[in-house]
Amino acid sequence: MNRLDCFGDICPIPLLKMQNEIKHLNKGESFQMVVDHSCVIESIKENLKKSTLIYEIDEVLNGVWEITITKV
Repeated sequence: MNRLDCFGDICPIPLLKMQNEIKHLNKGESFQMVVDHSCVIESIKENLKKSTLIYEIDEVLNGVWEITITKV
């Protein structure tokens, strides 16, 4: 699984990285993003709710999130 390190990236950079990675996903494949800005979480939720992708968001440390995105 690919892992995108978006530490320190502010919106819209993580969203653009996510959209680029989605283009390369095959059905059943996943990738993970690591982010440290809460605004990124809201942007990703808003963007992905319009898609058929499955995503899971986990706050692994205070202010650090891992987002796993899977193409179905």
